[in-house]
Amino acid sequence: MRTLRVQAKPVDALRRWAMVATSVLVLAAAWPATVRAQSVQLPDFTDLVERVGPAVVNIRTLERGRSVAGGALDPGVEEFFRRFGIPLPGGRADPRGGPRADDAPPQQRGVGSGFILSADGYIMTNAHVVDGADELLVTLTDKREFKARVVGSDKRTDVALVKIDASALPSVKIGDSNRVKVGEWVMAIGSPFGLENSVTAGIVSAKARDTGDYVPFIQTDVAINPGNSGGPLINLRGEVVGINSQIYSRSGGFMGISFAIPIDEAMRVSDQLRTQGRVIRGRIGVQIGPITKEVAESIGLGKASGALVQNVEAGGPAEKGGVEAGDIIVKVDGKAVEKSGDLPRIIGNTKPGSRTVLQVFRRGSTRDLSVTVGEFEAERPTRTSKTEPGAAPVVKSALGLAVSDLSDAQKKELNLRSGVRVDSADGAAARAGLREGDIIVALDNTDIMDSKQFATVATRAEKARAVSVLVRRGEASNYLVIRPSR
Repeated sequence: MRTLRVQAKPVDALRRWAMVATSVLVLAAAWPATVRAQSVQLPDFTDLVERVGPAVVNIRTLERGRSVAGGALDPGVEEFFRRFGIPLPGGRADPRGGPRADDAPPQQRGVGSGFILSADGYIMTNAHVVDGADELLVTLTDKREFKARVVGSDKRTDVALVKIDASALPSVKIGDSNRVKVGEWVMAIGSPFGLENSVTAGIVSAKARDTGDYVPFIQTDVAINPGNSGGPLINLRGEVVGINSQIYSRSGGFMGISFAIPIDEAMRVSDQLRTQGRVIRGRIGVQIGPITKEVAESIGLGKASGALVQNVEAGGPAEKGGVEAGDIIVKVDGKAVEKSGDLPRIIGNTKPGSRTVLQVFRRGSTRDLSVTVGEFEAERPTRTSKTEPGAAPVVKSALGLAVSDLSDAQKKELNLRSGVRVDSADGAAARAGLREGDIIVALDNTDIMDSKQFATVATRAEKARAVSVLVRRGEASNYLVIRPSR
């Protein structure tokens, strides 16, 4: 067998070498451009620090009457102990355990951060930074120190406004927290562990984190530690978009998750603190809870959205407007309530005395209710009902429930027009969470007037499908879903 050998012509070889050389040159030219393009995307924070840094302050809190015994803690560590409710080692002296230094100079209690809102000395910080302090000392980046007074603070949003007597101060530029995007770069300046003017940076991890009734927090991975509280969260335009307030930690130090109060909410609070010394919020007098997907499907709501009314305050604005326990508030003045945490913020930002339209989902259909918003007051104590057993059980259904009628006295005490008492629960009902003493207000989207009606509805519902039950337990109402066994 012969092997055929073909020898390339010199011209063809030159062409191939020319093509290879051209490809190499193109790649060589493109590589630096790619590197440059990537490097441009990495932010340089030096200009931001120079512009915003002078408006960030260190806040030291002082306290009188500290114990004369024992050593002092590092201010940053002490602030951490207080912020997360851990008892201070050697803390406040017990009068039985030794003398107090009531006449001694104030001792440093904690340390935090803040930022100057206006040239005349208004400073924003966290409410927990100034809470309980006898004196406040504010230190600027140029080392000038001022005594400060608290104009007002709001624990519900953790926002405080303080004032120093000074003029021509550098101030921050306020941004729009609604424009913040997940993934964008942000920077923090503060005094972690008392280390003044420390700069850290990261990205926005998430928005609208519900860790409080009135604050949809901005979550970041910016390193925040005790002492950073009250400092600004700054975007690449040099605008303040949040107040660093909380961290998630199992060790006491930064673990990659920190939370900031959106500046839009903080500014609304600070404006009221400046003009009125307190925050005025709307209220309608309901206790609410979330809606699960399972409950939403079982009652015909579809999407798991809205706020479940678990309890209605007697004589409150909601009750006067016709809101009932078990209602699901899905809209306020046409604005959708996507999750239960939205409702306190929407109502809280509504002027007391104004009328608002609540769209509620009740027993399979929606209706509009007009409610006059009241003014938020101190939380009222929860009333505990002592429910006496009703009549002997009259119904034992395949749902696993035995129920009895409520007496007129029980209905009056519970502020109910109807319902039946659970005398025993087993099987599917017990698995769903029902128990003796619960009051069944509605079954399968039907109001239950008495045990006879319960028997009728339960018989109709005794199929291999999910059945919704609106249950009153104590002062709260909630939905449970019973899945009968096949």
